[in-house]
Amino acid sequence: MFIDGAWRGATSGARMDVINPFDGEVVDSVPLGDATDADAALRSAERAFAGWRTTALTERVRLQKKAAASLRARAREFGELLTRELGRPLAASIVEIERSADLLETYAEEGARLHAEIPLAGVTGEKTLITREPVGVVVAITPFNYPITLLTFKLGAALVAGCTVVAKPAEDTPLTTLRLAELFHEVGYPAGCFNVVTGTGRGIGMALVDHPIPRKIAFTGGTAAGKAIAAAATGTLKRLTLELGGQSPAIVCADADLEVAAAGIVRHAFANSGQFCYRVNRVFVERAAYAGFLDLVVAKARALMPGDPQADGVALGPLANEKIYRNSERQIADAVRRGGRVALGGERLRGAAFERGWFLPPTVIADADPSMLVMREETFGPVIGVMPIDSREEALRLANDSRYGLAGFVFCRDLAAALNMAERIEAGSIWVNNIQRSHNNAPFGGMKESGIGREKGRYGVEVYLEYKTIYLSYQAGFG
Repeated sequence: MFIDGAWRGATSGARMDVINPFDGEVVDSVPLGDATDADAALRSAERAFAGWRTTALTERVRLQKKAAASLRARAREFGELLTRELGRPLAASIVEIERSADLLETYAEEGARLHAEIPLAGVTGEKTLITREPVGVVVAITPFNYPITLLTFKLGAALVAGCTVVAKPAEDTPLTTLRLAELFHEVGYPAGCFNVVTGTGRGIGMALVDHPIPRKIAFTGGTAAGKAIAAAATGTLKRLTLELGGQSPAIVCADADLEVAAAGIVRHAFANSGQFCYRVNRVFVERAAYAGFLDLVVAKARALMPGDPQADGVALGPLANEKIYRNSERQIADAVRRGGRVALGGERLRGAAFERGWFLPPTVIADADPSMLVMREETFGPVIGVMPIDSREEALRLANDSRYGLAGFVFCRDLAAALNMAERIEAGSIWVNNIQRSHNNAPFGGMKESGIGREKGRYGVEVYLEYKTIYLSYQAGFG
């Protein structure tokens, strides 16, 4: 672990292996921490906070830009390590590192624009100062699928705001996070500003949440875990940012550009082998366009090549672990049992190139209906359900018939109708007529059971600050 600017093992001496999901080989091992280690990291962050909160904002901005530049310069090194622990194709892993560096810079710029206010009261000898102070020590708990990007969502905002951080990465992908902590220390961050502990969610994660020191928990992960964290945080009224599960709908209207819609949905649904929260999960297509759209989706998804993530041209690596694979398998079986048709994929890939990893090809379930798990539950794998609908009102009703509300997608040439649907979909982010990456200066987060709060841009920095009002009385005049 990386605590107080130095490497240390677990107090118990226990360790856990990090497995390459492509070939099953051990990449490395990390400490298996417990509550004692959580306490050590949090006390280090608390000591560092006393000095970091009073560090000039210009210095915090300078250091963050320096860290971003260093991370960008080492993008291939970090990307190669990430591919080994996650199994994602190398080119995509490098892109994650580069975009994480971009996000650190965005947060630095937003930090430089932070300001306080003095309202004009017009009362002689009185001023009201409205300022903002850092929340305090922050616990950042992140999942395996985008371990560096989802950490920088939290880390970049917290550090530039003047908070210190204890990060707990997923058990599957701790190595790049540990290396990131070392990088931050190397560029000049004071010891204790950014600590990393490793272990299981139950073994060390909840010890961090239950501890009295942290003032805020920032978590990305499953909805059930998020609810448990929120319940535990009420004991000390910790601030929360929760980015949780998604089951994102796409609506394809009969007048849509089907080529653009199919390309965007395939690209987005199967990126990272479907292992991210705001991917397209279910698609509602007006009946007049259904057959043509389905043919395009199947053709484009069939062209995505799975295989060795280190090889050129590979689009899909293995799923991270057996648990993730089994969930996709369960949803496919459920869809078939309920009358769905597997238009593409559907079975685990076998053969020498795939035998040691949990490989599932792009899978398209045609003739889906709302009762199917693939249309109701988060999949987190390369599986989508496609369903014909008879009206846009039906599509909106089905899109909103979900406990999730993270993202939605609309394809419609009639821009007035498209905007109307975008406004009525209950989700934190909506894409209309194409699917781009979420922008670093725009807020990201969900409604309903997809989470609490927003990350990225100035919105992400502000949640690491508390307002403080100071009423100042003074002797007016020149004495």
